[in-house]
Amino acid sequence: MSSITIAIIIAFLLGYMAITLESFTRVNKAAIALLMFVVCWTIFTLDPGQYLPGVAPGDLMSHVSELMERHLGETATTIFFLMGAMAIVEVVDQNGGFNFVRDPLRTNNKHTLLWRLAFLTFILSAILDNLTTSIVMVMLLRKLVYDHKDRLIYAALIVIAANAGGAFSPIGDVTTIMLWNQGTVSASGVITELFIPSLVAMVVPALLLQRKLKGSLAMPDSKSEVVVDELTTHERHIVFFLGVGGLIFVPIFHSMTGLPPFVGILLALSLVWLATELFYGKKRNRHKEGIKKRVSKLLGRIDMSTIMFFLGILMAVACLEETGVLDDLGQWLNKVSGGNHYIVTGMIGVISSIVDNVPLVAGCMGMYPIAPTGDMAVDGIFWQLLAYCAGVGGSMLIIGSAAGVVVMGFERISFGWYLKNITWIAFVGYLAGMFSYWLLRLFVF
Repeated sequence: MSSITIAIIIAFLLGYMAITLESFTRVNKAAIALLMFVVCWTIFTLDPGQYLPGVAPGDLMSHVSELMERHLGETATTIFFLMGAMAIVEVVDQNGGFNFVRDPLRTNNKHTLLWRLAFLTFILSAILDNLTTSIVMVMLLRKLVYDHKDRLIYAALIVIAANAGGAFSPIGDVTTIMLWNQGTVSASGVITELFIPSLVAMVVPALLLQRKLKGSLAMPDSKSEVVVDELTTHERHIVFFLGVGGLIFVPIFHSMTGLPPFVGILLALSLVWLATELFYGKKRNRHKEGIKKRVSKLLGRIDMSTIMFFLGILMAVACLEETGVLDDLGQWLNKVSGGNHYIVTGMIGVISSIVDNVPLVAGCMGMYPIAPTGDMAVDGIFWQLLAYCAGVGGSMLIIGSAAGVVVMGFERISFGWYLKNITWIAFVGYLAGMFSYWLLRLFVF
């Protein structure tokens, strides 16, 4: 390993450490992530030739620029998806679209609410995806729980349930989409064989988390409710169904057209935007509150620090990917585990809570060819465990998944609080799900 590669790794680890200490340093994680991104790629340019064999010295910097632009394009698809989904949910929320969905969920029993949120998140994340589901559920949570300490517990469960629900669905997580598109798993195989392990990975943490909730929920007074007097009930319902229905339609649009998911999100946003413009445009009395709820104003409420954090961390990981560190890591795991699929995928799941699971899974697909039969065949043990571990493993750290990063931004969850209170719970659920998969393979499949 060259000195340049070691320097990049050190820069990444130092940046990552600073992010984990955000609650102590009081420095916004987005600033650290952006600095980490720039430093890693700047070090990369000191000797790019070792990573670009066969490229003429005079063309090296142009190739580096092309590399960064390619990774930036891949990152931008995730960022635009996130921004579009956040904007849609914000518009639906501010225009009262979630009010009639919130009411059936409402209860003053903390444990009852915990299980309702857990199962609803688990199911929705399989239909939508874990990122979009987390955004929707956190917005609903804000209307149901007003004590921030309690809301942190529920928010953590949303992260765990969203990642677990996304793991057993071919469209529920980026990594399962990758594995499905590459033909390593089938839709029916991943659903039938990973549903129970994923459910266990959600239920076990929920059982542990409910012990942290004491007493009853305080019901809000009428003054704390969002009053929507600009749109009629019928119009609010249209906004809700256009917004949430548009989110549900995204994977369908992707399968129909082959276009990236962020295009479907922008389609849904444009329809919600158009509808609200028509609704507010025909109002004779344009109150200030009504103007504030138009999409052009609500776009300013998107948490840009979360967006910048996403940009920084993904581009920093992309630099690691280009150095070959992630591929070397996968090969090392295979060597030290002696080829045991449970150990290899289990460790990949743990690592996916630290670095992005997408390049990890991509590296595994490049290292291990699909075999005609056995554990490496389509729907074999290795590929299904990889789908489960890469998806569920991200719950062990708050920045280990897109869902966690979004919830972290919405609820201001610190890395330290999550590490102290939730990590071990998510890890227990992670292991319980793997154990249930082993039992199913042993006695059922």
